[in-house]
Amino acid sequence: MTSEDDDKPLTRKDKLDFNSMSIEDLTSYISELEAEIEKTKSVIKMKQAAQNAASGFFKA
Repeated sequence: MTSEDDDKPLTRKDKLDFNSMSIEDLTSYISELEAEIEKTKSVIKMKQAAQNAASGFFKA
């Protein structure tokens, strides 16, 4: 079960200072970004499937 927040993209209003972040913090940040990328790819696949279904409907 997902919440509405799961559909919202990650946003950061502040700029990160990578030089002041620890290796652990940087690794965690990368994990967050990778999760966001996977979520985005999933949304793209859903939109492509809907678009393909619509195209098939109008071609018939």
